[in-house]
Amino acid sequence: MNHHHFITSSLPDTLDPLQFAYGPNHTTEDAIAHLHHTALSHLDSRKGNYVKILFVDYSSAFNIIIPSILTTKLEILGLSLSLCRWISNFQTDRPHAVRVGKLVSPSLTLSTEAPQGCVLSPLLYSLYIYDCVATSSSTNLISHNDQTAYLEEIKNLETWCQDNNLLLNVSKTKELIVDFSTKQERNYQPLITNGTPVKSVDSFRGIWDTLYYRAIYDKK
Repeated sequence: MNHHHFITSSLPDTLDPLQFAYGPNHTTEDAIAHLHHTALSHLDSRKGNYVKILFVDYSSAFNIIIPSILTTKLEILGLSLSLCRWISNFQTDRPHAVRVGKLVSPSLTLSTEAPQGCVLSPLLYSLYIYDCVATSSSTNLISHNDQTAYLEEIKNLETWCQDNNLLLNVSKTKELIVDFSTKQERNYQPLITNGTPVKSVDSFRGIWDTLYYRAIYDKK
């Protein structure tokens, strides 16, 4: 059994059901299908509803994972102490150099990050952010265009990022609004995060770090 499979086989079944990465019988297609179904069901359920989706990007996310924080999270997930120590040792005091052609940079010793190109790195990153979840169980957090609860969720996300050494890349974070209403002009309040306006877009393509959509719906 390789290290990747050994770690995934040690994970509990109680992880966030909306975490589609590295779960059994979960794929990116499942994530897209779930979002598509949830959004359309809400739009169809009540006349005048609309949907907000926030696509979040982190700056150099793989490079700023703190091993001690990751170890604590793995212990909470129930991984064995020996496995947690092995992963921490894998991330700590690791020599790193850059090769360009025949030129090699001086070696640096790193004690953060999940190494780029390593088969374990995406898995370790997904476990690092597994507790990035909405604090409210309700999806209907915008009522009559009042975004107070929605903005509170975004504030909680900002706090989580600070606690976990992750920096929101506001320039790549986008808000997408889906509104099929034709009877009224809606005045959407601009979203501000970390003091910077988030750009509203009509469409979005790309790979995102976190699809934060639990706090997106208006219920009139």
